[in-house]
Amino acid sequence: MLHHLRAAGVSAVIDARGTGVPRVVHWGRDLGDLPDEDLAALAAATVPAVPPSSVDHPLAVSLVPTLASGWSGRPAVAVHRPGAPLDLDLRSAGGFATLDAAAGVAVETEVELTPQGVLRLRQIVSNVGSAPLAVDSAAVVVPVPDRAREVLDFSGLWSHERRPQRHRPPHGVWSRESRHGRPGHDDALLLTVGVPGFGFRHGEVWAAHVAWSGDSVSWLERSSLGVSVLGGGELLAPGEVTLAPGESYTGPWTVLVWSDAGLDGLSDRLHAWIRSWSAIDRPRPLVLNTWEAVYFDHSLERLEPLVDAAAAVGVERFVLDDGWFRGRGDDTRALGDWFVDADKWPDGLTPLIERVTGAGMEFGLWVEPEMVNPDSDLAREHPEWLVGAGTWRHQRVLDLTQPAAFDHVRDRLDALLSEYPIAYLKWDHNRDLLASGAHGQTRALYRLLAALRADHTTVEIESCASGGARIDLGILPLVDRVWTSDTNDPLERQSIQRWTGLVIPPEYLGSHLGAARAHTTGRTATLSFRLVTALFGHAGIEWDLTRASADELAAVTRWTALYRSSRALLHGGVVVRGDSSDPAWITHGVVAPDRSEALFAVVALGTAEGALPPAVRLPGLDPERSYRVTVVDVGAEPTVVQPRPPAWWPGGVTASGRVLAEVGFAAPLLAPENAVLLRCEAV
Repeated sequence: MLHHLRAAGVSAVIDARGTGVPRVVHWGRDLGDLPDEDLAALAAATVPAVPPSSVDHPLAVSLVPTLASGWSGRPAVAVHRPGAPLDLDLRSAGGFATLDAAAGVAVETEVELTPQGVLRLRQIVSNVGSAPLAVDSAAVVVPVPDRAREVLDFSGLWSHERRPQRHRPPHGVWSRESRHGRPGHDDALLLTVGVPGFGFRHGEVWAAHVAWSGDSVSWLERSSLGVSVLGGGELLAPGEVTLAPGESYTGPWTVLVWSDAGLDGLSDRLHAWIRSWSAIDRPRPLVLNTWEAVYFDHSLERLEPLVDAAAAVGVERFVLDDGWFRGRGDDTRALGDWFVDADKWPDGLTPLIERVTGAGMEFGLWVEPEMVNPDSDLAREHPEWLVGAGTWRHQRVLDLTQPAAFDHVRDRLDALLSEYPIAYLKWDHNRDLLASGAHGQTRALYRLLAALRADHTTVEIESCASGGARIDLGILPLVDRVWTSDTNDPLERQSIQRWTGLVIPPEYLGSHLGAARAHTTGRTATLSFRLVTALFGHAGIEWDLTRASADELAAVTRWTALYRSSRALLHGGVVVRGDSSDPAWITHGVVAPDRSEALFAVVALGTAEGALPPAVRLPGLDPERSYRVTVVDVGAEPTVVQPRPPAWWPGGVTASGRVLAEVGFAAPLLAPENAVLLRCEAV
């Protein structure tokens, strides 16, 4: 039959009639409530001609395109039996299920269009034959229109994640593969194709994200056959998944999003969908993490003043980072020995936790359960639990696919969570796998997280992977926060948070206020720039407040109060980003769902191209309502270089949402690497 899925301005039409493999007729703008005869006419109208020197039937890019159907592009599903390749010739088995009876292979494509207009697909491959079946690929592909010519995805490095890259590929495959055993710092994140020149607020775009925390692949193929497709799925190593007769493999979901309102339109759908199933059910507590404050210098005497300073400025969660466990004096040893260090903590963690909770804060703890140092009791006692041969950051990978290793890690974490009132685990993952077997390791990680969450229902978990190397929609349902990057440098963070937020809502994005001199880059930033930048996310502090001045502490106290009073808006509103004619100046913000208020950051990343920067324009407001725009005191003043400020500064300006979006107002002359926070209130 013809299936017409509709939601939130999106249509997906799939033709599952006849004996062939179902094909996507249309995915994009809503086509309205079409009667059956109109759907049939649409399906017929999109059947292409047969060109010269080609297969003798019209080419249809199905949900599982194969060589037998005439598709010579990158396959979605590929299987083989040991010593014998299989060219699948799939036929309909009803609905979105297909079967090659002679080959003994069945494939079912699960399709879902969410109420937010997010399309999800995944493949289930079953061995219905009598011999083992190796699964080489079980990805999904969907066609996109020829007008989708420009590609945007991301690369990056440690502490420099989410670097956008755009180009217009010719015929061929633009493929992004992750072989890290995790998505990696260079993860493509969201492979987006669209009409040339699309931006944050304009242009038609189609995008794919593989919801998987191991090795993955996503691609655009512009075939000389005259069709273009988006594809994505788990990247399987040879022999990694072999099915016995009767067994099945279920691939991860590939999440597909369409928008006719640019990149912000993609975020609107993804954020609303994520919030529909998110486990976050309370305001995001403001965090202090001890890493850049004390590093490995742990003792009650060292940390008590920091606890007191954190409580005084308004911190709500105090997290003890690396260095608390047995024998851990630096990052070369003891990883995997998850017992409290009796030398640093002779009475256990209880005295520190009592000091933290007595000051009105929750207590959190850093762990890295998937890794082990060769110089550790665990590695010496169980060398058979280690994966691969080489070290990375003095670490080896612990093989969680081995039941004994899995049980050991689960039992040690369960013991810690049972003994101490730990509200939060910062769960780190500081190296690539660099070994085949990411499929089993990732599945084991998911089982471990699910088991701990089931047994300790109030504990929140953060996904940290040497910063932002494991941020994806496979792990997100199992965690409550992601560590966006190991850098707290606000200049780097402006870009990292801007692009990570394309997929992930701000309430998940850990964003910390660091010291004036950034630990990762050595760059020095003004306090106001650091405060404004850290506000837009799940805010926290990573700074030794015992060394801050009285004025700095007063500023931080005002900032934490601003965060608490604004987090319902920051974490429940619509994220908007302005398209800027000058890359050195950007505007981003969060608008309340009813558009009654908004917060915007106007940011000078560098020196403007002209003496007068482009006008500040505020997108996403109600065009028919008037707004009062005022400068918000974040606790510290931005640095400006203006002998005479614009006429509205700092008293504010009142205008309609349409005027603020289309015309805007004169920009303040911010010094490079500065930002100002603006509040918009409907009047």
